[in-house]
Amino acid sequence: MCGIVGAVAQRNITPILLEGLKRLEYRGYDSCGIAVHAGGELLRARSTKRVADLQQQVDQAGIEGFTGIAHTRWATHGAPATHNAHPHFSGHGKSKARIALVHNGIIENYEELRTELQAAGYFFESQTDTEVIAHLVDHLYAGDLLEAVQQATKRLLGAYAVAVFCRDEPHRVVGARQGSPLVVGLGENENFLASDALALAGTTDQIIYLEDGDVVDLQLARVWVIDAQGREVNREVHTVQAYTGAAELGPYRHYMQKEIFEQPRAVSDTLQNIENISPELFGDKAYKVFQDIDNVLILACGTSYYAGLTARYWIESIAQIPVNVEIASEYRYRDSVPNPRTLVVTISQSGETADTLSALKHARKLGMDHTLTICNVATSAMVRECKLHYITRAGIEIGVASTKAFTTQLTALYLLAMALAQTKGRLDEQNEAEMLKALRHLPVAISAVLALEPQIMAWADRFASKENALFLGRGMHFPIALEGALKLKEISYIHAEAYPAGELKHGPLALVTEAMPVVTIAPRDELLEKLKSNMQEVHARGGELYVFADADTKIISSDGMHVIRMPENYGKLSPILHTIPLQLLAYHTACARGTDVDKPRNLAKSVTVE
Repeated sequence: MCGIVGAVAQRNITPILLEGLKRLEYRGYDSCGIAVHAGGELLRARSTKRVADLQQQVDQAGIEGFTGIAHTRWATHGAPATHNAHPHFSGHGKSKARIALVHNGIIENYEELRTELQAAGYFFESQTDTEVIAHLVDHLYAGDLLEAVQQATKRLLGAYAVAVFCRDEPHRVVGARQGSPLVVGLGENENFLASDALALAGTTDQIIYLEDGDVVDLQLARVWVIDAQGREVNREVHTVQAYTGAAELGPYRHYMQKEIFEQPRAVSDTLQNIENISPELFGDKAYKVFQDIDNVLILACGTSYYAGLTARYWIESIAQIPVNVEIASEYRYRDSVPNPRTLVVTISQSGETADTLSALKHARKLGMDHTLTICNVATSAMVRECKLHYITRAGIEIGVASTKAFTTQLTALYLLAMALAQTKGRLDEQNEAEMLKALRHLPVAISAVLALEPQIMAWADRFASKENALFLGRGMHFPIALEGALKLKEISYIHAEAYPAGELKHGPLALVTEAMPVVTIAPRDELLEKLKSNMQEVHARGGELYVFADADTKIISSDGMHVIRMPENYGKLSPILHTIPLQLLAYHTACARGTDVDKPRNLAKSVTVE
């Protein structure tokens, strides 16, 4: 994985391919490359640096062509190195390469195929599973690229999106999708392929979203889509106004900082001026579905998983419906007991997270057909797979570490708790009015927390020299502690862990020394006094406490106790507010350590492999 762009045109397409890679650059990658059909041969450039370096190579070599593919790679098989970078070439027994191919995903049976192709005389230059596909297509090629790709995909096990072109068939690119996103862009006597419509912004706004099992044949004047059964099908054409203004940093140092400060607007947009709570916020059939269910299963990964953990407290408290939250990458690999009256809720920023999509399909196979997704991309696979949905309005996130996507997910999940409660007759008009009032005030409350940035920057200078940190929370703030620890480790590379504060005495207390900062979330709630006792356990052992405390908690600064006061207590919505200072702490600590904030090492924005 990471990003694919392809084109067939009557003009030089290298600028289009490179611009597409630049638009996807924010997702994170460790190498990039481009290949074009030029005068009866295939030309290629690859780099383990940024797209700007690839651009320089292309310009210096004068690489131009009317047909081509390009790729940014996030390593799965084989180290980040030029020989492992895409595109990969194949051409058995020929002086010149015949097949060029790029691939997102993971091929699970690549070792078996590699052995078979080596026996057939193919030489492998890389350690990737992708090169196997290139050689397989070449091995099966008999004059028709579409047919060769169709035959090749029948041999592949795993997830993939591929784009291929052939030396012997100019003005033709073939793509295929199974479990990894791929879209087609339509133009006038030119057509395009990409892993995300954003890559084609400014080139075309006419987009076809391919479905699993589809193989697509792009030529100058026509696009063929063949489904998994081998039938030619017409996929709906969408007009997509892809957001392209994200490159404007304005007064901010990094996209992550910009996105942290965009959260008041993102939350406000996600609320969509809602006047009252209704199940129909989640789809026309939501009322009947919500009536039929008696429990909720939340499936998600990473930051979205922590949003789900927070939602469990809300749904069980407000709607009084039992909730299970599962890590999507683990859920389908264990025996579970299905309940057809379960509402299966998936959470994903991109809507293309491979683990979550696989978990969703597994739940459906078990007979759980009531499905709902909280997602930031209305055209994503997750939205298409679920009966119900709520689209957050975070806008595009450039920074790999999620910020505004997380807070808008929490906002949507709080609305879900209210809608479920209303359907079950557990939300009266007075409570609904009070909760809606608090939601409408949320953007203002977030803005007040953002004003704490200067104080948090002072803490970050102290954190910059640390290599370990502990985060504590209780109740519905424990998942927020998990999220805070994740943010710190993602972008500052400081090892950070989170625990329910009551668990300190069951092991983690052994780690506490003056060298281990202990970040504590201290809202004024029913667990405050318990939390204070846990903090004293740290203080008595020489630990340094850094406490985000509500103003009326009576927690004051002292030796070894550093306190930043939150502007106000916000009741059940407090987890959203307490998220903000943890984001700022991680961001400014990373800045102080000089790491690549927006593109942290080894990580990618949209994880479309298992």
